[in-house]
Amino acid sequence: MPIVRVELWKGATKETKAKLAKAITNDVVTIANKKPQSVTVLFTDYEKEDWAIGGELASDIDWSKK
Repeated sequence: MPIVRVELWKGATKETKAKLAKAITNDVVTIANKKPQSVTVLFTDYEKEDWAIGGELASDIDWSKK
């Protein structure tokens, strides 16, 4: 029973998560030869202030320059 964890910043829509879940499930089915019903995808949403990249909080990064 493959379990895939997806961690992302808050703000992804239900539709986006549904598309991700379908794409991830399809890839696991194809690559690992598993049945779709055996694949679990778990989403965890984080505030940018709870996520740091390179020692800097994501909420403090100017993403327009990245």
